[in-house]
Amino acid sequence: MATGTEKKGRGIRKTKVGVVMSDRMDKTVVVRVERLVLHPIYKKYTRRRTTYKAHDEQNEYRAGDTVEIVETRPLSKEKCWRVSRLIERPEVR
Repeated sequence: MATGTEKKGRGIRKTKVGVVMSDRMDKTVVVRVERLVLHPIYKKYTRRRTTYKAHDEQNEYRAGDTVEIVETRPLSKEKCWRVSRLIERPEVR
């Protein structure tokens, strides 16, 4: 997935794109971000996954949604990201 930076009023903030894995908490979603890492000896790419807890004020994002998260001030012990926008929502069958 992609990472980048975003310029807002308070400076440059990190952004990451990932998939919502869990939406069971109130005003919080768990987002899994995947990245490719090059092995230093074998020169092969491996996938690394990291999970982030992100703030979702209206509880509008569901499991399976692809979202962009933005770094913010600490909101709780483990939550220092917030969901900035929805990128893709899978179709319901």
